[in-house]
Amino acid sequence: MSSLPPGVPPTITPMGPPRHRRHTHSSLTWTDLLAYGVLIIGSIGFLLPILFLVTGSLQNHPTAISGRLHLLPSQWNIHNYPAAAHQMHFMQALANTIFVTILCVAGQIISGSLVGFGFARFKFPGRDTLFIIMLATLMLPSQITIVPQFLVFRDLGWVNTYWPLIAPAWLGSPYFIFLFRQAFMQTPDELVEAARLDGASWFRIYHRLMLPLCTPIITVVAIYSFLGAWNEYLTPLVYLNNPASYTLSLALAGFKGEYGVARPEYLLAATALTMLPCVIIFSFTQRFVSRSIPRS
Repeated sequence: MSSLPPGVPPTITPMGPPRHRRHTHSSLTWTDLLAYGVLIIGSIGFLLPILFLVTGSLQNHPTAISGRLHLLPSQWNIHNYPAAAHQMHFMQALANTIFVTILCVAGQIISGSLVGFGFARFKFPGRDTLFIIMLATLMLPSQITIVPQFLVFRDLGWVNTYWPLIAPAWLGSPYFIFLFRQAFMQTPDELVEAARLDGASWFRIYHRLMLPLCTPIITVVAIYSFLGAWNEYLTPLVYLNNPASYTLSLALAGFKGEYGVARPEYLLAATALTMLPCVIIFSFTQRFVSRSIPRS
């Protein structure tokens, strides 16, 4: 010990309570384990049909026609995919579907954002009543309007053309209009007022201010309108009569003849080819969907 000068009391250092080391990792509770277990079981339930679809498309014809699909085929037949693509005229149907889908997605974004901007920022008599009437149309099944729409499009001479598939998208969807309206209403009024004081027109505010702030909503609308237009079957079935103008959904239906499906492995392969673009696009864009979900 070091010696202290005479008359200087020794310094007493106060001892506090012992410090416990903090754990950097959080332990899983029984609730977390139960939640993970339910999610894993649900994921398996969703993935099993897709797995049987892929493996069934790779089986040979005798195994597929017997109806005994195995999880892992004994013989892998990759030639089912080019044969199915040739039989359904895949490239032609793919080009038709891409053409219709791009125009439908553009129409839903433009029409939905314009109408939603009008409901959110313009004040006119009957605005709220008109908005409620528009939302009430969501309760009407789409099958109710098939016959009236067909009569209108027939008088316009649009049967056996793509216009009946594209034109409704450019007239606005109530659900997408509702999404855009809610997003535009969350934009602070101060930004709009500042833009108006700077001399910006309403269209410039819509184009340069509102749309960039609503990128997640635009992405969500694009994804859902893409999936709806890509997988649409009833509308092309009603209006398209020429096999050269068939979309992928109608081309898939061509595998079913009068006595059922003659080559089920071809049907499974064609189904896998048809759903592949949807899986790829949703895999790359699902993070935008999660960002658009409000968090508390």
